[in-house]
Amino acid sequence: MIGVTVDTVSFEPVCDLSDLASLSSLADPVRRRLYDAVAASAKPVGRDEAAAAAGVGRSLAAYHLDRLADEGLLEVSYGRPEGRGGPGAGRPAKLYRRSEREFSLSAPPRDYGLLAEIVLQADEADPSVRRSVERTARKVGERLGREARGDAVEEVLRRRGYEPFFDEGTLRFRNCPFHALVESHRQSVCGLNLALVEGILAGAGARNARASLEPEPGCCCVAVR
Repeated sequence: MIGVTVDTVSFEPVCDLSDLASLSSLADPVRRRLYDAVAASAKPVGRDEAAAAAGVGRSLAAYHLDRLADEGLLEVSYGRPEGRGGPGAGRPAKLYRRSEREFSLSAPPRDYGLLAEIVLQADEADPSVRRSVERTARKVGERLGREARGDAVEEVLRRRGYEPFFDEGTLRFRNCPFHALVESHRQSVCGLNLALVEGILAGAGARNARASLEPEPGCCCVAVR
């Protein structure tokens, strides 16, 4: 008989329409382009850079960026551009980055996070369950890779929410699709994540690519070389 210790559920359930107002602000096309520009950057983005990426003026960009921050979609910090410092450098500029907070909508209410929590607690309680979960993750990844044959591996991973980008020849991921569960189940989630990416690479026929666990600040724990 498998003994399972049930820990306290460590995340807030996402199962309603409480985030509707915040996410509705992205319906504005200018605001969406600005949000996408900030989300795609590895470092905080200033108003000038965001305005250039979105193809709008600085004043309009500033207005929409602040609205996105008010809605909780962006976070604000202050700093000087690289290479500028010391006396005469001026006041620190307002910088924006994507918020760590998750936003979700569900109608009718659903709680897939609770299901994931149950599976991960079983994963941690029994080594045979962990092996089974990782085998299954690899098989699911292989299926996803096979179904997307002809597409670049980066595109397959992008569709699953990984937000891939190249960093000196290494394929890294700006987003972890399972981020909400990482803090409380890091080992299980990272192992599952690695198995899933390995399966996608195998299914897509990327024989020379190798996935490994290489945690980097602000990135998913998996990298591909």
